[in-house]
Amino acid sequence: MGKQVQNKSSGEVLPKKGANARTPYEHQCTAMHNLDLIDREKNYSTLIVLPTGGGKTYTAALWLLKNAIDRKKKILWIAHRQMLLDQAAQSFQQYAYAETMPHISSFHYRIISGATEHDRAIDITPEDDLLIVGKDSIGRNLSCLDAWLKRQNEVYLVIDEAHHATAKTYRKVIAYVQKHVPNMKLIGLTATPFRTAEAEQGLLAKIFQDGVQDEQVKRGQLGITYQIGLKDLINRQILSKPIFESYYTEEHYGESLGLAAWESIRHLDTLPDDIAQQMAKNAVRNRLIVDTYKKKRKEYGQTIVFAVNIDHAIALNKLFADSGVRSAYIVSAIRDGITGVGISREENQRNLEAFRRGDLDVLINVNILTEGVDLPKTKTVFLARPTVSTILMTQMVGRALRGSAAGGTDTAYIVSFIDDWDEHIAWVNPESLFSGDNTFSDDPSERIQREVRLIAISKIEEFASILDQTIDTTALEKVPFQQRIPIGMYAFTYLVDNGEQESMDLSCQVMVYDSTASAYREMLEELPALFDSFGVRDQEYLTDDVLHQMEQRCRDTFFCGEMIPPYARQDIENLLRYYAQYDAAPPFYTFDDLDRNRLDVGQIAQHLWDLDLGPRKRKEYIDQLWEQSDDNLLRLFFGRKLYFIRELDIAISKLADPDLYAEEDNVRYSMRELEDMPLYEIGQIDPNYEKQLRDGAFEKAKTERGTYRCTLCGKESPNRSHFQVDHIKPRNQGGKSVPENLQILCPRCNGKKGDR
Repeated sequence: MGKQVQNKSSGEVLPKKGANARTPYEHQCTAMHNLDLIDREKNYSTLIVLPTGGGKTYTAALWLLKNAIDRKKKILWIAHRQMLLDQAAQSFQQYAYAETMPHISSFHYRIISGATEHDRAIDITPEDDLLIVGKDSIGRNLSCLDAWLKRQNEVYLVIDEAHHATAKTYRKVIAYVQKHVPNMKLIGLTATPFRTAEAEQGLLAKIFQDGVQDEQVKRGQLGITYQIGLKDLINRQILSKPIFESYYTEEHYGESLGLAAWESIRHLDTLPDDIAQQMAKNAVRNRLIVDTYKKKRKEYGQTIVFAVNIDHAIALNKLFADSGVRSAYIVSAIRDGITGVGISREENQRNLEAFRRGDLDVLINVNILTEGVDLPKTKTVFLARPTVSTILMTQMVGRALRGSAAGGTDTAYIVSFIDDWDEHIAWVNPESLFSGDNTFSDDPSERIQREVRLIAISKIEEFASILDQTIDTTALEKVPFQQRIPIGMYAFTYLVDNGEQESMDLSCQVMVYDSTASAYREMLEELPALFDSFGVRDQEYLTDDVLHQMEQRCRDTFFCGEMIPPYARQDIENLLRYYAQYDAAPPFYTFDDLDRNRLDVGQIAQHLWDLDLGPRKRKEYIDQLWEQSDDNLLRLFFGRKLYFIRELDIAISKLADPDLYAEEDNVRYSMRELEDMPLYEIGQIDPNYEKQLRDGAFEKAKTERGTYRCTLCGKESPNRSHFQVDHIKPRNQGGKSVPENLQILCPRCNGKKGDR
């Protein structure tokens, strides 16, 4: 059979005898055919784009075994997560058949990362044929490649999750290999679809410049050798059609979340033990999970539940069993053959086999099912544990995406259980995996529902705060409800360094409103100047201190003045982190398909006011609105009926008493008192006056050439974000917040102002 080396950081692989049991699909064969075409070139840089579940790792590994390994050409495979490295190594080992590699007797591989079970960059030897390396591990130790690259005329460089390839470390690795090897063949693998509009290509088109079109190699554009969309694979029944559902648990877990806990979640995707235990033991939340399955048992079919921890799996398993649902659980993290609760590998395997045979309805999983486990009849996944990692979310969602032509199901239910977190944590929304790819459905109403679900998750904290009597939300309630519906969003993923030479991918959606749209647009246009002014243009990861200062500068320059709904500090920091890595603004997606009138509670309130219904009839009317047809956007948008009713009450109150939200005049400040306050204090009382003062300072410093001049040194720049507004005298020496007492300072003078 040949030698199979698994779970080791390096080893020799002998070709297996016999035939590979896995036959490539048509799209995979076409992708490999197109790679054959472009591989005739001495060098190239190209992309292979296959959607989630399309088998990009399998396709690339199979082609490289035949076209690189069998021809004794070296491969450098780069990814940013240990999980991706292990999956790549497994694919090369699993599909190493003699029929694919008839000219060699073996090949040697090595996995490099910061993980304890992997090798280090210093372990690389010239005898290695296949290097599977972590992005940061190799990026910090590029010289370790010197001996491996020496005297090589041709090397294959593969970047997994290639939409991250514009990050500075990836670009540094690409340039290094290109410098040391005459002919570099760069292949990027990604599930992220790309549009052809030049404005949306950015740096990616500068990295991947060669592709295949109509059986011909094309150079000098966004280079895609093969791309297929999710919709095509669904139509071919290779993938099942995803149906997304969200259920709100109404449980709160953010009250005690401190900085250390936030860092653990953001960098390691690890929930603090105390919060994980709260979730595991929450009887109401667990009952919601089980009852949700019972209500739609026939539609959901065989379901995998992703649980928070082992205690959670045990609690859910008992509830399912007590409800007459055939269930079991498995634990992925096993050491020395057994888990801490006495679950053996054999018991795990028995439960997997029972689920595969159809003897179980529900399989509860802790951590993640390994890539090698085949459970084709899975129709539904329950996401009962949150994650900040798009890689982990992709793995979980992918468990249900196998289509009927691949032995799976026509449709897949992706069911999220959403908790209320007081702190802003960028949990991955499973639908964000398909951002930019709205083509998996021809039904425009489904696209609209998807947009509404994306918006709804972002609004949970806002709706909850209005119900909280301890929070003053008067300013928010004044705004017409339609203006509180986003006009679009910036959707993007960036990498977070977790300190172990492995990057965590963080998914973000920044909602943009009428009140903030121009501020975001202006900020993104000025980011090059902002980064230059802080001297961090070459840094991929910003320190917390610099990030805070940059966020404050953005606030002063672009987000000063009254904006309701306001911008979120965390959103600005996420955008800054993204730009630090990619030197580009993230894509903006509009919600143009959404008819805002269907969500406008102001119109509903006006209708109720005109009807002048009594309490009973009014309740019946509201109930009817809430429970109407399956595409009920109100229910999707508000999630909880209580949120909807509260917003409706506010809108009716405005009609009944127009003066209810008039400006409070019980506290008045004279102009003199305001002028004696620092700018930030003025902003808390009268944000528009603060903006007027800052604008006035810049107007005073404007030159005839349209640039701005530093008050102290005279340095000029056309970018406002380059300067900081300050007082000529500090507050305790009589400085006042009036334009003639304000100055603008360049970074150098701002850093030297001292006690002035």
